[in-house]
Formats: sequence, structure tokens, C-alpha cells
Amino acid sequence: MYRVLNLSKIIFRSLYIPQRFNIRKMPLEEKKENAGKDFPEIQEENLEGESTVLPFDIPDFKTLLKKQGYALAGRHSAVKTCLWLRHAMNDQGFCYKSKFYGVQSHRCLQMTPTLMCNQRCLFCWRPTEVPVPAPEEWDSPEKIVEESIVCQRKLITGFGGSPNALKERWLEGNEPNNVAISLSGEPTFYPYLPELIEEYKKRGFTTFLVTNGTVPDMLAKVSPSQLYMSLDAPDLETYLKVCQPRSPVLWEKINESLSLMKQKESRTVIRTTLVKGENLFKPEAYARLMEKASPDFVEIKAYMHLGFSRLRLDRSAMPTHEEVLEFSKELAKHLEYEIADESEISRVVLLSKDGKKSPVNRNKSPVNKNKSSVKKVLYLD
Repeated sequence: MYRVLNLSKIIFRSLYIPQRFNIRKMPLEEKKENAGKDFPEIQEENLEGESTVLPFDIPDFKTLLKKQGYALAGRHSAVKTCLWLRHAMNDQGFCYKSKFYGVQSHRCLQMTPTLMCNQRCLFCWRPTEVPVPAPEEWDSPEKIVEESIVCQRKLITGFGGSPNALKERWLEGNEPNNVAISLSGEPTFYPYLPELIEEYKKRGFTTFLVTNGTVPDMLAKVSPSQLYMSLDAPDLETYLKVCQPRSPVLWEKINESLSLMKQKESRTVIRTTLVKGENLFKPEAYARLMEKASPDFVEIKAYMHLGFSRLRLDRSAMPTHEEVLEFSKELAKHLEYEIADESEISRVVLLSKDGKKSPVNRNKSPVNKNKSSVKKVLYLD
């Protein structure tokens, strides 16, 4: 039986309400004083002392997920198709992950084993305003994998009869071969994450894991095909403002995870989401942090004004591709990396040490990076 671990410290006790709705946000000094503790309740009062009403109605959690297009897989996991899967089905292009890493968008299963998170990032398009209940029991990895595939097939059923969709892609889409464990929440909270990744691998999947780096103990245990870590601030002060963590101590955990990534055998990627006016500065400080990880790749991506993030940020916070590219060039100089590729439509730039990119490998075992001073990059046969 998969029992729940003690997760009381990572469950939100209050809603996070954006400042643009005149809700008090915890000052930096107060957050530092609360290091290692649960944050106190946020005062839901505006400047006139009146009670504040959310700009949207909050239904029960499962209803909200369904309205957002999620399919529930078991007790606590979820699956959702992305825009690029739909584009690929209709022969309207592929995601930048196809261009950078060879992932087939119509065969990519986007999922999460838990919707809980210990950050409330301003740029997140998910409903971080809504608290996520902890499960009474954890589903087994086998159950999650099986049900996630079933969910994916149900979500793409309509493409089978669509005159706009390519029939062969729909048939291929019913046999997904890449899983992006990055949908919502922080996947390293799931206590059987290493086993989940291995279960997907048994079924012929390449595995992309995206983490915020706040649980280094779990990070040390996992071996996905490609390991992403988000780094969305160059310093503690920016981190507290942009990522809204449960505790400032998590910044120390992130730094620990950066050092840990250098030892990983998986391919590694640092991803930074740039928000204009919030974290689009100090490329040299980002570079110093990234040097700890020595990643195979760095993705610099623009914040996109989508979903629930529109309640927290103005559209002007979305950088242009030219701004992302300029920042990437500055970062590359400090990091001594080169630009490997870019996708203007997605406003993302890829950096690597030698300016090259490569598809994720399906056949070979990960390279032991500790055996060589030069990191090897895996190629398809």
C-alpha cells in the first residue's frame, strides 16, 4: 500500500491573491523572519478595509481541473494535452522541443503525479490561487502510468474523426512515446518518482522531468532521459518576489540542487522564464548560478501572458523574442556557452557549450559524466 508521507508543511493553508487586486503581500523582511516556517495567513483586506472578492469563482478542485482541460489519472495525477499537440495533429507545426530535442509533439504525454506545489510563481498559468488537497493514499507508479495513457487516448479521441487532423498522426498519438512530467505542481513531492520514471521507460518512453529544484534529496534519486530544473531568479530577493516560495529556505535547496545536477548522468537543462520588469536582469548572476550545474543545455524562455497568470501580471510583462535573444547573448558570454537554436514563435533560445543540439536518445544508457571532464551529449543512432 502506498501511504501518504507527512506533507503538512507543503500544503497551502491560504490562497495567494495577487497584489494587483490590492491584497497585502508579505514583505521581504517578514518572509526572512519566517524562514523554515509556514507562512501566516494572508490578510484579505484592501486599502479601504473591505473584504476582497476573487476575480473568479472557485469551484471544487476537481471541477476546476476539468474546466481547465485536465483529465484526472487516479487519485492525484493529471494529464492535459498542449496547444502544440493539437497543432501537430492538424499538421500546423511542432513544439520547439521537436526542433531542439526531436520530440514528436503528437506523441508527447504531458502529466504530473501531483498537483501540489511549494511555490506560487507569478508567471505560472496554473491556478496557484487554489489550494490543492493532499491525497489520503498515493497511487502506485504502475497505476499512474496506465491511467495516464488511458487519459491521453481519451483526450485525443476527437482527432480520430476530424477532417482537419492527419489520421496517421492520430494513430501514432494513441501510442505516446515521450512523457513530460511537468504539467503542474512539483513532481518531486511524489514519493515514488524514481519508480514512476522507470515504469515509463519500461513502456518505451523517453522521460522529461521538470522540477523547481526545491527537493534535492529526490533529485539525487531520479534518472530521467532529460532533467530540467527551473531557475527563475538570479538572487534570493528576486526569488521571493517572483516565485513566492513557502519559505526562503527553499532558495538554499535550489542552490544545493544546482550543485547536484553537475553529478547527474541524465542530460540536464536549466530553464529560465523571463518576466519583463521582474527577473529580466543580472545575466552575470544567473551565469554564476548555472555554472554550479554545468548543464548540457540552457533554455531561456519568455513569459507568456496565458491562463491564470493574467490575473497577476500585465501583458507588458511578456518579453519580445528580440529581448529574450539579447538576454541570451549576454548570458552566453558570461557562461561561455553558445547559441544552439531558437524558436521565435515560442520566444525561446537554446544554449549549449559548443553551440550544438541533439535529439534525446532512446536506445543507449546515460553517459556517466563523472568519468570525463567533458560532458558527452547523446545522439540518436
